[in-house]
Amino acid sequence: MKVGFVQFDPFFGEKEKNLATVENLLKGIDAELIVLPELFNTGYTFLNKAELTDLSEPATGSSYDFILKLARQYKCAFAYGFAEKDNDILYDSMALVSPDGLVGVYRKIHLFFEEKKFFQPGDTGFHVFEYKNIKLGMLICFDWIYPEAMRTLAVKGAQIILHPANLVTPYCPDAMITRALENRVFIILANRCGEEKRNGKTNKFIGQSEVVSPQGEILVRVEQQECIKIVDIDPALALDKKFNEYNDLLVDRREDLYFK
Repeated sequence: MKVGFVQFDPFFGEKEKNLATVENLLKGIDAELIVLPELFNTGYTFLNKAELTDLSEPATGSSYDFILKLARQYKCAFAYGFAEKDNDILYDSMALVSPDGLVGVYRKIHLFFEEKKFFQPGDTGFHVFEYKNIKLGMLICFDWIYPEAMRTLAVKGAQIILHPANLVTPYCPDAMITRALENRVFIILANRCGEEKRNGKTNKFIGQSEVVSPQGEILVRVEQQECIKIVDIDPALALDKKFNEYNDLLVDRREDLYFK
């Protein structure tokens, strides 16, 4: 299965320009599953809730229409982060879209720093979705620091974790090696790059988007460049949870003793 990510530096508040950048980066791709960054269409550094409200949209809004068109054009599924408006509630969300339409939506559960001023914590829980008979889990950015999140998806059968991000701390890319190894899953981390300066606020994003294997091998990792990277993986490898002939990482869990 050919999977990968898009890494780029979005312009804050300029949706059409960001969609055009993605469209140009994707030209001529041959892939089956691509992950885009968190809040890929709007940028990240919101100054107030009114600004976020203006830039948010329903799960099947204009950005969904754009992605669906690309999915059908390239016969490829896309996962992407966006600011979701559900009535008057705002979520930091991601959607998975196949050529057949919306597969699922996940709302970020673990909000980071000032995100708590603007977004409501997610209420979707951790669910596994299927595409081409492959089981996919979804997390967003700071969700990574809670091992229970990815473990829950692994226990539910996820083979590939789709992970849009706007990382400003340096820890996540290397931590994904451990997360992939302890859960025996593939991870596609799609971070943004660049810097966002707005009214005295500056966010510097680390890039380092990557694909990691169930054995903890970094199959591809980039630095700060705008790019698309695709690798060929065998999702079936994530079905084998054996660490050795005696240890199965999921079977050997001692749920009777955890959190006691």
